[in-house]
Amino acid sequence: MAAPAACTRFSDNYDLKEELGKGAFSVVRRCVQKSTGLEFAAKIINTKKLSARDFQKLEREARICRKLQHPNIVRLHDSIQEENFHYLVFDLVTGGELFEDIVAREFYSEADASHCIQQILESVNHCHTNGVVHRDLKPENLLLASKAKGAAVKLADFGLAIEVQGEQHAWFGFAGTPGYLSPEVLKKEPYGKPVDIWACGVILYILLVGYPPFWDEDQHRLYAQIKAGAYDYPSPEWDTVTPEAKNLINQMLTVNPSKRITASEALKHPWICQRERVASIVHRQETVDCLKKFNARRKLKGAILTTMLATRNFSSKYDVQGRSIITKKGDGSQVKESTDSSTTLEDDDIKDVLSVPLRSASNGGTPSNGGIPSPSIRNRRLGTRLMCNQQDLLSVGLQQKRQDDSKYPEHLSNDSGEIGYQRLDCEPDNSEARKQEVIKMTEQLLEAINVGDYEAYTKICDPHLTAFEPEALGNLVEGMDFHKFYFDNVVGKNCKAVNTTILNPTVHLLGDDAACIAYVRLTQYMDKQGAAHSSQCEETRIWHKRDNKWQNVHFHRSSNPPPFTFAPSAHK
Repeated sequence: MAAPAACTRFSDNYDLKEELGKGAFSVVRRCVQKSTGLEFAAKIINTKKLSARDFQKLEREARICRKLQHPNIVRLHDSIQEENFHYLVFDLVTGGELFEDIVAREFYSEADASHCIQQILESVNHCHTNGVVHRDLKPENLLLASKAKGAAVKLADFGLAIEVQGEQHAWFGFAGTPGYLSPEVLKKEPYGKPVDIWACGVILYILLVGYPPFWDEDQHRLYAQIKAGAYDYPSPEWDTVTPEAKNLINQMLTVNPSKRITASEALKHPWICQRERVASIVHRQETVDCLKKFNARRKLKGAILTTMLATRNFSSKYDVQGRSIITKKGDGSQVKESTDSSTTLEDDDIKDVLSVPLRSASNGGTPSNGGIPSPSIRNRRLGTRLMCNQQDLLSVGLQQKRQDDSKYPEHLSNDSGEIGYQRLDCEPDNSEARKQEVIKMTEQLLEAINVGDYEAYTKICDPHLTAFEPEALGNLVEGMDFHKFYFDNVVGKNCKAVNTTILNPTVHLLGDDAACIAYVRLTQYMDKQGAAHSSQCEETRIWHKRDNKWQNVHFHRSSNPPPFTFAPSAHK
């Protein structure tokens, strides 16, 4: 298995079945091996669309995957090159993401977290033993072999993986995902295998409490926290975590890579190899609850589009009270950046990384802030406040994005990691029709608000709709309860008539089943005294198409609505 392609055609050996996922340059389809009847997942890459660099990355990925044979790694079984297509035949991994499985469990304890990280460390240790550094360890790349209870955790997506000699450290370029990047990468220092262990430390921290150790809506402050090793163990959730678990995290999140624990050493840590005796078996409900929010944020289809590339600064046009706070680069003002923990970055995307010298945490493992403020615990629990606006969202839409919530494992359907970012510079022939669909759905949603039809509103919105707007006082609001209050108590009760007009709608299609619309919302209404009023605000909505039906998954408003309307995404 996993041998280089012989002189054969893919169709000679496999029957293609239904589509499982899709990317910019590839499609993933279930396939059946003719000789055995076994099922696999075929990633079919259109090589005509690849640049020379992308083609090199594809060959590197295939070469690395052939080297890795481990029960906790998604296995490459075949690689077939034809004239215009390259076929990579992987395990058919059907269990979905590990983090999604955890929140669906009836019971989850510290011992379960230990078992999860053990499997991850086993896969990482196998990679390191074979001279491979993954460079993009994160929840999206941790999958389950099947839906069966106790299914193996599988490490996926080797698109950013590199080959190293022994314990070699060198500058291999800036690559990874913001919340999981190691201090040495951010400092642009030589790096190697320890970068994977740092990411494992971040993952273990999340496994235990459901939110990440490093978070800030400002990218520069996020990177400053990471470089300083500025994390902590706040009460009350960490009070019930054993000292041994914290000790392992400390050894993984040691700023100095030469003093960081290795994968093989971590597997010998008592909290891992003696979990029956050391790890707590108490159910961690708060962890599950926090992890649900963490997952929801990751899963907004690459769009809760706060995935700002590290090189791009976007100023916020309004503060949370709707006052103009436009700032410009170069005028001495601080410019906010949003970050997203699920967006992979690579050298081509990075022009500048914060390089302010910072005092490191003590290498013994006890975190030290070094003058860098720890992230807001409340914000980490929520997964972040969304400091984004229309300009943020549209700019990202014009850049590259990942499709991180494909119904099929991302390691196969994602092009962003393996062969470069998905480019959005050409839209399909039916793009205009789809844009009109999005505008029509937006109009229907606003009409439901105007007439106070909560039932119609809920049919158009995702149940986990997130909103960021002035009425939420700078907080990210998730779910429908916040909106229902206004439907029940405000909408339609303080005015006689309402008319909403969408001005200058701009729609950007994000792949086949996601879109971003930005517009000015002009609202006319008559108050109960018969006086006419008008008000306008700027809005951005993210739409996601599920089962051939558009649903609003995220909403942002940059100024105050008319007095009669309500706070959440359900306004006016």
